[in-house]
Amino acid sequence: MFLFNSSTLILTAKIELLDLFLSEIGVEVAIPRAVEEECCVGKKTLDAFMIQRAVDESRITVRSVKNRRLVQRLAADFNMGRGESEVIALALQENARLVGVDDKRGMDACKLTGVPFTTAITILLRSRQKRLIDKDDALARLASLARYGRYRSSILEDAKRRLEE
Repeated sequence: MFLFNSSTLILTAKIELLDLFLSEIGVEVAIPRAVEEECCVGKKTLDAFMIQRAVDESRITVRSVKNRRLVQRLAADFNMGRGESEVIALALQENARLVGVDDKRGMDACKLTGVPFTTAITILLRSRQKRLIDKDDALARLASLARYGRYRSSILEDAKRRLEE
């Protein structure tokens, strides 16, 4: 199972990589209820509509977290919001293969709880590596990630170098 946190799900949708990712991943993709709410409820943006469509078409399933105490503890221990706390609790509950997370606190929580994670940039790099998108398309999507995301310049430069190889 692959789980998305709000930030990575939104970024993947914003760079128009979500549909391709969902068609190629080969495992169940899920989100906790809080992530669905953060991404879709009351939003009238293209990325929100893309995410909602994927949920409506059951390409992304919405799962419930059973251990509410764990969610609260994660939120308090790592100073995270409900979405980040729920996705990590759900990953532990379901023994998820991988969590998409682009928030520093979420990444730190994953490291300390032993939850494997990836980022939107890594999803982009992997899509290029698998030849699902060409180099120019990947570079354009990286430029979009630079606009929408909060990445250090060194991370963006490294990704650009890897895409140009």
